[in-house]
Amino acid sequence: MANTLSAKQRIRNSARKAIFNRLHRSRARTYVKNTRASVAEKDFATAKTEIIKAISALDRAAGKGVVHPNNAARRKSRLMKLLNKATAKK
Repeated sequence: MANTLSAKQRIRNSARKAIFNRLHRSRARTYVKNTRASVAEKDFATAKTEIIKAISALDRAAGKGVVHPNNAARRKSRLMKLLNKATAKK
């Protein structure tokens, strides 16, 4: 258990930031999952709207420091590559 006031404050701050980070990370993961599911079902109209949401959520998470900007860029790139490959086969 923390003894000093500053250590107690850090515990409170890190708990608050963990909730904030979990919210943004979860939101991004959900949109990525929805995009992948739409592509797997070959529902490309829905996939295009979902990929826009996923890219937006990843950019927002990267901008807030929840995920590293390169991590967000890599995920966006892989999603676009997946969608483009699936639509090219069509």
